[in-house]
Amino acid sequence: MTTTTDQLLRRILTDVLGLKPSQADGFVADTGLFGHLPELDSMAVAGLLTEIEDRLDIVIEDDEVDGDLLGGEQSGHIADVGFDLYVRLVGEALAEHKGDTEVVLPEIKVELPIDAHIPHDYVPHERLRLEAYKRLADAHTNEQVDEVAAELTDRYGSLPAPVEALLAVARFRVLARSVGLAEVVVQGQGVRFAPVELPESGQMRLTRLYPRTLLKPATRTIIVPRPVTALMGGSPVSGTELLDWATELISALWPAKTPAPESEKKS
Repeated sequence: MTTTTDQLLRRILTDVLGLKPSQADGFVADTGLFGHLPELDSMAVAGLLTEIEDRLDIVIEDDEVDGDLLGGEQSGHIADVGFDLYVRLVGEALAEHKGDTEVVLPEIKVELPIDAHIPHDYVPHERLRLEAYKRLADAHTNEQVDEVAAELTDRYGSLPAPVEALLAVARFRVLARSVGLAEVVVQGQGVRFAPVELPESGQMRLTRLYPRTLLKPATRTIIVPRPVTALMGGSPVSGTELLDWATELISALWPAKTPAPESEKKS
């Protein structure tokens, strides 16, 4: 959604509902609209959507409106949603009108023992937490992950440790996707990576760097012994330390497909 379109949507709100421009300009993602503004009753919704369609030359499907804006089974009541959904609904209609296609990312399952989440006391609004989770799950570049991090910091302050870990997981997913992995999962005393197809030289490098690795060519799977905190009596590594280990493994096995460290980029 461009800044120009965002401003146009605010102007439509002022024109149709009679709001003051300063009021519309103050709307942020979690500002309540439907179900909050007295001016935006069920009668005004139709006029608002018609005005959007006319000014932007798009069509907003009825099922999108019923599902996203109207709550209750055939009740016609306005759901408790806000400016963010209003903007996204129009953005999706604009993208469809322009023929933009959504990037379908390959599924990837990352199941590692790490405390990675957005605490309720950091982002109290459930819808905004879910939106952040979705954006991180859909991210296919580190830049997109960085954008979410910057927005969270700007709105809610310094990132707590579980959120930092969540961002690290998102960046790891970007890396794993880039080399074609669909699974990175703890299995017993090891970590399973799949699918993995390595040339003979790559297999030799793998077993040299990670002794006791189990290779299963038939299922295109490798199971690498999970690192431990100490050789004698140590516990299995977990958290971001395990994530760092998995990142190093991917970089070692697919050096041509993984980005160089930031220190090397600057040198």
